[in-house]
Amino acid sequence: MGRQATEMLKGVLEGTVLAVLARRPAYGYEITAWLREQGFADIAEGTVYALLVRVEQRGLVDVEKVPSEKGPPRKVYSLNLRGRTQLDEFWSTWSFLAERIERLRSTLIEGE
Repeated sequence: MGRQATEMLKGVLEGTVLAVLARRPAYGYEITAWLREQGFADIAEGTVYALLVRVEQRGLVDVEKVPSEKGPPRKVYSLNLRGRTQLDEFWSTWSFLAERIERLRSTLIEGE
């Protein structure tokens, strides 16, 4: 992933993770692995963990510690009502920006 793509992803990663959690509760490694399967191969696990700490501190997720066969209990994150509201705002903002950027791109390409 190029630098520009990395910078753009930073701006939308929180909404992306909230969207993943809207599907079902998950722990950090599951989220990272799923995002990698979706083509975000360069996402660092530490980036997702740091983001999960932030969304937990902001009260956007509920956290449950679940026993793990391979070590200490895992923190499983699930989207709560406040997180769903935040996710709805994210999708609304995403649609607004994507539409305007596409309109701008079309205008500039047609104007050349």
